[in-house]
Amino acid sequence: MPSGRSAMAEWALNMADICPPSGADIDAARAAAGQLSRLDRGDGVVSLRAGTGREAIRLPMTVFRALLRMVAETGKGNAVAVVPLEAELTTQQAADLLNMSRPQLVKLLKQGELTYRMVGTHRKLPVRDVLAYRAARTVPSGIPAQEDA
Repeated sequence: MPSGRSAMAEWALNMADICPPSGADIDAARAAAGQLSRLDRGDGVVSLRAGTGREAIRLPMTVFRALLRMVAETGKGNAVAVVPLEAELTTQQAADLLNMSRPQLVKLLKQGELTYRMVGTHRKLPVRDVLAYRAARTVPSGIPAQEDA
């Protein structure tokens, strides 16, 4: 597993690589989410066994709940990606995540709307900040707020 700033490039989010689940994946995930949700009790550790006689996989409850959310979202037909909140995005990756053009994002950066750091001549944006910006710009219905003219 990547760790530290130097390995964050390995966690790069390429939106083009995220594919929607197939119909079979959706059906399987929907069934699995129902089964897994019955194990979501309390805190501590959840043990999962892949088959008869197999060693149990012990997951901390926080990891189990993240896995459950991923499976549930897949069961709804949504593509899922995992990105550590400490990761950094390129301007293109952040623009894709915010559903805007890269030049529009760069304009926001110059206005101080989002934080970034320079790595040579490249801007790197913390995933945590990009996601917070997206959440703040989304109205309760889930539709991104329109820019004022």
